[in-house]
Amino acid sequence: MSVGKVISFERAPAFFKTLRERGKRIVQSHGIFDLIHPGHVLHLEEARALGDVLVVTLTADKFVNKGPGRPYFNEQLRLRSLAALSCVDYVVLVPFTGAVEAIECVRPHIYCKGKEYEDPDFDTEGNLPNEIRAVKRVGGRMRFIGSIKYSSTRLLNLYFDHLSGPVRDFCAALAARYTRRQFVEAVEGFAALKVLVIGDTIFDRYSYLKVQGLTSKNKIISGRFLREDTQTGGALAVFRHVKQFARHVKFISLIGAEPWAQKQLRAHVASAEDGVVRDAGFTTIIKQRFVEPLLDGNEMSKLFSVNYLDANPPPAAVQKKVADAIRRDVKKADVVLLADFGHGLLQTQIRDLVQDQAPFLALNCQTNSNNHGFNIISRQYQRADAFSLDEQELMLAVGRRDLQHELELARLKKGLRSRYAWLTRGAVQTIGLRDREAACHCPPLETDIVDTIGAGDAFFSVAALAAARGLPVDLGTFLGQLAGAQAVKIVGNASPISKTTLLKSGMSLLNF
Repeated sequence: MSVGKVISFERAPAFFKTLRERGKRIVQSHGIFDLIHPGHVLHLEEARALGDVLVVTLTADKFVNKGPGRPYFNEQLRLRSLAALSCVDYVVLVPFTGAVEAIECVRPHIYCKGKEYEDPDFDTEGNLPNEIRAVKRVGGRMRFIGSIKYSSTRLLNLYFDHLSGPVRDFCAALAARYTRRQFVEAVEGFAALKVLVIGDTIFDRYSYLKVQGLTSKNKIISGRFLREDTQTGGALAVFRHVKQFARHVKFISLIGAEPWAQKQLRAHVASAEDGVVRDAGFTTIIKQRFVEPLLDGNEMSKLFSVNYLDANPPPAAVQKKVADAIRRDVKKADVVLLADFGHGLLQTQIRDLVQDQAPFLALNCQTNSNNHGFNIISRQYQRADAFSLDEQELMLAVGRRDLQHELELARLKKGLRSRYAWLTRGAVQTIGLRDREAACHCPPLETDIVDTIGAGDAFFSVAALAAARGLPVDLGTFLGQLAGAQAVKIVGNASPISKTTLLKSGMSLLNF
């Protein structure tokens, strides 16, 4: 690699300012350049002819949102490949997802995009207007160039091994049924939904330890405390996910009166506070997990957990406040997402109220260590228009371990009078059912896992919106799996699912 061609992002602004002061006309092209093909070469040669210096800015590995297995070639190989081209004068690795920061770094006289971007429909992610504004801010001009169009993503999907066989087959079959434009329109359609999220608010506390070994006397794990991070989980995580896709989202839940809980709520979901009931006699739920620091390429190692929650249900007066809040908002919603973690909020009268009045009910009734054997979907509910559950929850619902998964899911779907049913089986597959459609079997889209906590909630959040919009079950399952694939790369619920990342990942996987 020509070391002199590679300029660090930190050094770049001053470096290119000096070139401008010398009268050099700077041209910039930006991208991932995961697989350099003839279309790239011709594009870059044409760009170089427009000025004195061609700068190629390259998205760093960490910020590539193209789905599993991407980038195929790491940033060092991509830098080396670009620097080897005689038409490229300088290459800069950019530590951001989009192009705006790259444009502000280089401040080019001319910023080049492919001719395909002249068609507004091609910019399905909506990034081009931001790039145009950034170019104008720095005093540059936009040019659309390139005579031959190839797709790195399509070539990688067809001829390289970054996708497993089942994922490639599933996505290729889906791409034959839906265009990428239809995929984007399906996601954009969520925006108009009026959504009500109801359920237990949980705060996930991660306490990081450096494990020192076993104590000499009692043989218990000994660790040195490093740091602590408290995140919004449970139904509050579902609310945050849904807010990325729908404009009108309300939230109803119950927390205690602890000052720290109020501060957390205001910091993350200020717009939803009016639906949250506070009661000084209620213990705000905390699930504290003691974990080791995350190592690159490894799933997070969890040592043990401690739960802070009440043993008894909330008093009748508190339950009435929650029920009143539901009556106020439930009929205004197009869809109700009910996230039942079995931690006290959802008592029989509230469950009955939601089942009776929700215009479209999407249900996630979870089993965990606190409610194991008690919070079973087939016992607690008689109706759900859509639901999702995992393998353990299905076993408890049918009362046995030896399952014919699709058959038992279909029986449960019929018992709950549901239009949609999903069974998530982690690393195996997700099964989706809908009346008068073939069953969908979607393989896991992401195998490089950081933390599985919250992945089911992410799947439920997006799949429920798909069900409320009446999307085909294969498309709804794919959307839910894209959300889950994002979630397993995030520690707990540190951040909500990104709509932009979901769109980019889906567009990439459907490029066949």
